[in-house]
Amino acid sequence: MQSVPHNAWPFCPDEVCSGLRELCPNIFAVAGVHADRLNAKVFRVRGSAMDGGGPSVIVKRLAPSIAQRNERIIRRWLPGIGLSDIAPALVGTIVDQSRSWAWQVYEDLGATVLDARNPDTGIVAAAVGLIGQLHTRGAGATPLTECRQHLDDLGMPYFVSNIGDAIAGLESLSALEGTFTKARQMVRERLLERLQVLRESIPFRSEFMREHGGPYTLLHGDLWNINAVVAPTEHGSRVRLIDWDRAGVGPIAYDLSTFLYRFPQSERTWILERYRDAVCRAGWRLPNMADLNVLFETAECARYANRIIWPAAALLTESDESAHDELAQILGWFEALEPVLSTEETRTA
Repeated sequence: MQSVPHNAWPFCPDEVCSGLRELCPNIFAVAGVHADRLNAKVFRVRGSAMDGGGPSVIVKRLAPSIAQRNERIIRRWLPGIGLSDIAPALVGTIVDQSRSWAWQVYEDLGATVLDARNPDTGIVAAAVGLIGQLHTRGAGATPLTECRQHLDDLGMPYFVSNIGDAIAGLESLSALEGTFTKARQMVRERLLERLQVLRESIPFRSEFMREHGGPYTLLHGDLWNINAVVAPTEHGSRVRLIDWDRAGVGPIAYDLSTFLYRFPQSERTWILERYRDAVCRAGWRLPNMADLNVLFETAECARYANRIIWPAAALLTESDESAHDELAQILGWFEALEPVLSTEETRTA
């Protein structure tokens, strides 16, 4: 983690620093202000108090359109379904003069991420309950109509568009075939083979989704365990969901598969059952495990296909050699893809 004083911040121009002072005067009231780089676009801005503590906020750099969507989600749509406290509070948004970037300022939860490799049963159960509330309250709620106007559809339209765009991207690389090694050409060909099989499965998957996918709802869209954080409160630890940049609408399998795939397969069945119990209270019934596996695979393959589009474009327009490594990595994901739920369990479900 890199920490730098505010007069040398590399991540924002002067007008953004001025806006931050207006939004967070308590931070700038102390002796020193520092920014800790959490990743390429996220910083913890903190004031240094004499006792070593001090107030802090999270500052995130985004495209203005994404920042606007996040503001709607946190200040309008989540409160509209009674879940205003599921996400960190948004302190404010600052847009630079060029309108190229927006910086969103969030409360700092002082949180640790959910540990997927050594999961705490109680913490995971609390996260699953929260996800269940998001899905059941979001389905059919008044804000969902507005959500569908502004958010991506992460159901079959996402699968179809990503498969098509990934195939087009890889096929466009035929113009560069003469520059590829045999290994790189093999990666491209094997990816194309897999994508073409997936394209042929679209009629089956579309019908299957209609029959088993369940209602459309508001989705977090990026439910990795690192986006389910454990925040300390006066009444003990509490789970919150952060990073809503990829929120969308669609069937619950998109969110649920993302979350379950982060855990060892031995943990997934009980986590799914906790989710099943959570949504059952709202009158929902989930498909059996074998059918869920089909829905989960559809969502995961759509995500893999989406990841192909960008390195393929980088090779074509920028001759970015590192893109070959990305494509090889994605092929590895496809080849290692396993059912979310074990085959033995689905036989007895």
